[in-house]
Amino acid sequence: MRDFKELIELAKKRGPQTIAVACCHDREVLLAVEMARKAGIANAILVGDIEKTKEIAKNIGVELDNYELINEEDMSEASLTAVKLVSSGKAGMLMKGLVDTSIVLKAVLNKEVGLRSDSVLSHVAVFDVDGYDRLIFLTDSAMNIAPDAETKVKLIKNVLTVTKSMDIEKPNVGIVCAKEKVDEKMPATMDAKYLVEKYEAGEFNDECVVGGPFALDNAISVEAAKHKGVTHPGAGLVDIIVAPDIEAGNILYKSLVFFARAKNAGLIIGAKAPVVLTSRADTEETKLNSIALGALMASVPAKN
Repeated sequence: MRDFKELIELAKKRGPQTIAVACCHDREVLLAVEMARKAGIANAILVGDIEKTKEIAKNIGVELDNYELINEEDMSEASLTAVKLVSSGKAGMLMKGLVDTSIVLKAVLNKEVGLRSDSVLSHVAVFDVDGYDRLIFLTDSAMNIAPDAETKVKLIKNVLTVTKSMDIEKPNVGIVCAKEKVDEKMPATMDAKYLVEKYEAGEFNDECVVGGPFALDNAISVEAAKHKGVTHPGAGLVDIIVAPDIEAGNILYKSLVFFARAKNAGLIIGAKAPVVLTSRADTEETKLNSIALGALMASVPAKN
């Protein structure tokens, strides 16, 4: 898939999914779900302080008659109610409104009605970078602080649920480090060696190609890979970048957004349904892209 335009068109083609919004009394979130509704990507059930929501909606010209409304002023209860809508099947995805992320995630992990799965929760970011012929995926820049090699196996499997929902076949996964050679003094390169060995042993069921360690340049540039003599078939053609830790992932994420001005989207994955957590700093375009990404995942039945 080349860009977000194709992603949004695919989401429209699949048909609208339903979002449960936790703590919906937020201007930016209401604008985002209204954009998604008008685009035919998603409908929404709004859970939160409905009086505040009505006041905000009136000020921004959003007609609430197009939405199901559930009044719940307590943020924890509103988050849990929204999660219940997803776990019961009434909605296919969750979206964070005006509430702390920790409160939403506590509801997601609720043992009785939450969205726990056998995997870990992780963050995936997707970038449309000017000059590249494909979307670039990045994990993990927001959730897992210092994932070990086994956790990185789960991070890769999580991202593959996203690429599958987008009809991307056999993506190239690059384990990105500071250098492209295994070095015992650099743990991330040892993780890369382990992940490649797991791939070669069939861990990923031939659903992707895993290579590494790669430095960033020879992960995304064929010319750089040739110049450094990196001969792996995925070198220079990586779709999914696995960062060594959250610091590296977060710096790369923000570099792409603020230096490269890349269009982007992001989700929390690894639960039984996608979770959209948009920031007030995100553009309307980013919010719409994130909802569209979540809608594509919601259109594919979860296996776990």
